[in-house]
Formats: sequence, structure tokens, C-alpha cells
Amino acid sequence: MLQRSSLFKLQQHQPIKTNSETVIQSVIFTASMLFSSMCFAQSMSFQQAEINILKDSYSTQANQALEQASRLEAEAIKGIGLPRVDLNVRAYAFHNEVDVPLGALKNNLEQSLSNGVNNKIDEWQSSNPNLGGLADPLRDSLNQTIHDGVGLIPDSSQIVLEDQVIRPTVSVMMPLYTGGLTTSAKELANIKAQRSQLTSKQQQDVQRFELIQAYFNVQLQQQLTASSQFNLNSMHKHYNNALKLEQQGFISKGQRMQFEVARNNAERIDQNTRASYKASLFQLNNLLQSSQITELSTPLFVNATQNLALNNLLKSFPEHSALIQKMQMDTQLANVNVQVQNAAKKPSVFAFGEYSLDDKQNWIVGIGARYNLFSGIDKNKNVQAAELQRYASQLMTERTKQEIENVIYKSYSEVTTAQQSAQLLQQNLKVAQENLRIQELSFKEDMGTATQVIDAQNALSGLKSETALNAYKYVMSLATLLQSHGSIDQFQTYINQPNTRYIR
Repeated sequence: MLQRSSLFKLQQHQPIKTNSETVIQSVIFTASMLFSSMCFAQSMSFQQAEINILKDSYSTQANQALEQASRLEAEAIKGIGLPRVDLNVRAYAFHNEVDVPLGALKNNLEQSLSNGVNNKIDEWQSSNPNLGGLADPLRDSLNQTIHDGVGLIPDSSQIVLEDQVIRPTVSVMMPLYTGGLTTSAKELANIKAQRSQLTSKQQQDVQRFELIQAYFNVQLQQQLTASSQFNLNSMHKHYNNALKLEQQGFISKGQRMQFEVARNNAERIDQNTRASYKASLFQLNNLLQSSQITELSTPLFVNATQNLALNNLLKSFPEHSALIQKMQMDTQLANVNVQVQNAAKKPSVFAFGEYSLDDKQNWIVGIGARYNLFSGIDKNKNVQAAELQRYASQLMTERTKQEIENVIYKSYSEVTTAQQSAQLLQQNLKVAQENLRIQELSFKEDMGTATQVIDAQNALSGLKSETALNAYKYVMSLATLLQSHGSIDQFQTYINQPNTRYIR
């Protein structure tokens, strides 16, 4: 009986066409067509993607607008302690009715007139003593006439005042003492502007992390797809060989069916990995606001050496972390709020003046002071609340530092583990390739089983996938480490380091 290896050599000149071979040829043809069409598609490196997302993303534009708004608000109140000058125009009409009592006026008028007449008559009588008794009748007659004339005046009168006025004025008010409220307002605006800059930096770091996750997930899915495609092609080859052996009676139907099951499983896995690859590519295009990106030029990588020192990372992250700096500024804002609440308890002093622009040119100047005695608000409790908020902000900052330290330590350990695993996986790949070659030869010489070949093939394919997964784990652990430290903007430098293994 011919051995299986001899049969394989004979059948190279008499190939058997099967449905599976036809499917493979069609898949290869379709893939070649897709490849030729993709040559015109857009290829993008990680550096280009980072530039694009930091420049054109919605989040970047929104944070730039907010940062500019905070900066303008800080500039807007720079002159808060200067005099305030207002141009005022008052247009008004008024109507007023006043009842004026005239009784006392009438009595005074009658008394004054009577006294005047009596004095004149007395003077006339003194200068003409021969008139005898004519003075008294004359005096009585004139006094009666005065009384009757004054009696015509009513005891009261109603006066109606009506007018329409347009009065332009210029008023000036300048705070002289506010208890520190003016200074606190400026400090508050400046801190908010600085905090807005940190928010923009933090958002950029978040976008970098999202990009790293999406970009290298596409590379991971591409490697998994390539691995599953390699496994599927190999399983097709094994199945076709097994089918030929079965037809020649060298193996049983059950052995051939083992290869068929393995081929079907490989095809199912290949379909799943292709779907995952398409989904990851769509997510990356959506993140970059594009639809043309189909090729990525920056591969998965693992740095062979560790350039980071754990102790240095744990000591220096408060100086680099935008999150910690923002929380420290929150404490500063809380401290300014304490100053504001204390200023509300103090009096305020201001100067004021007003000048009328009409023809009367009236003016007024002065100094005013105001001190609130009661408003229904307990200002002392407001001060206590502000101090507690400041204390809580300090505690939350320290707690966040603890959490970041945990993340840094864990990420550092994962980076180191991934580097060590990369070396072992590389060694195992060589062993798995040799093991597959030996198992194929053993099966051809009728010294091995189908299960051994399938297991060796799956082991090799699994190691290829595990190598890509380990590289992705390394990339994401490195990104998490750098983001927690506040230096994720340095991620690009790790891609181009010497002694770096790329997964292509």
C-alpha cells in the first residue's frame, strides 16, 4: 500500500476539484479585487490621526470655545474697581392736587390792612385837630370795607400741578471700600480661566486615549482577522488533503469529518473576526469624522525595554496630571468663596455724583456707606459652609491622588507583564510552527492522527492571536499609565523607540 506522502505527490498532477476549493478561489478573487480598490483608499498613521482629532473634533472645538469664554470673562472684569459712569434720561409727566388752607392768611391780611388804615387815620386826625368826631366813623367804615373785601377770599383753595419733563443726567459711582469683594471677584475669574485651560488639556488627553483605543483596536482586529484567515486556509488545505486520502481509502470517514468540523469552526471564527474588524474600522472613522480610512500604517507594538521608573511616576504625577491640578484649583476657588462670604459681613463705602444736562444744570456729589443690619440670612453660617467646602475639596484631592497611584501601579505592572509575555510568545510561535510541521509529516507518514494536526494548527493560530492581544494589552496599559501620570501626549515617542517589536 502506498504511503500517504506518496499519494500526495501523485495527486499533485491530478487535483480533485471540490466545492471548498471553488469557494476558496472565489474568496481569493474577491479579496484581490477589494485590495485593488482599497489602493485608492486613505491610509493614516497614528500621528496623523492624533493631529486630526485634536484639531477638528467636536470636543476640541467645544473646549476651545469654553476656554476663550472664560478668558474673556476674566478680561471683562479687570476694571471692576473703576468708577461707573451712566448716561440717564428720565421722561415723565406728573399731576398733583393740593388743598391750601387760607383762613390764617385772611386773618393776617385783614389785621394788616386794618392796622395800616387805623394808623393813617390817627396820623390824619393828629394833623387836623379841628375835625372833631369824623375819625371814628371813617375808621369803622373803612375797617368794615376791609372785612367785607377779605371775606370774599375762600377759607381754602385747591391747587393742581401738572407738567411733562425730559431730564438727561450723567451719574458717577465709584466703590471706595467693599471689604475685599472686588479683589475676590477678579481672583475668581482668573482662577476659572486657568481652570478652563486645564479642562481643555484634560479633554485632549481623553481624546488621545480614545484614539489609541480605537486606532489600535482596528490593528488588533486586523491581526485577529489575518490569524483566522490563515487558520481557515490551513483548515481548508487539511480538509482537502483528508478528502483525497478518504477517497483513496487511506483514512476513515470519521477522520475526514474531524477535519471538516475543524474547517467549519475556523470559518465561523473567521466570519466573527471580520465583523469585529469592520465594526472597529467604522468606529475609528466615526471618531475621526471620516469615511475613507481603510488602512492604518502604524502597527501594534511592544517596547522591549522599560524606560519608565515606577517611583518617579508616583512622585511626579501631581505636577503633570490635569485632573489633580484642576482639583487643586477647585480648592483655590473654595478659598476665594470664603473670602467672598467674609466680605459680605463688612460695610461698603462708595462715592457718587450726578449732573443734569438740561438748562437748569443741577448737580449733586457725595459719599455713601452701607452696612446691612438684618437680611434674614445668617452670614456666619455661610462662612462656615464655605470653609467646610474648602476642607472637603482638599480631602477629595488627596483621595483622588490615592486612586491615581493605584492605577499607575497596576498599569505599570501590566506593561511589564506584557513585555515579558511578548518574549515568551515569540519563542512559542517558533515552537508551534515546528510542531505543526512535525505533526503534518507524521500524519502523512501514517504515524499521527488528525486530532494532533488540528490541535497543532489551532495552537499556532491561537498563538498568533494571543501575540496580537498581548501587544494590544501592552499598548492600552501604556496609554493608561501615561494618562494617569498626565503625560499621554508623549505616547507617540514610544512608537518609534529602538528595540521595539511591531506586530504586522
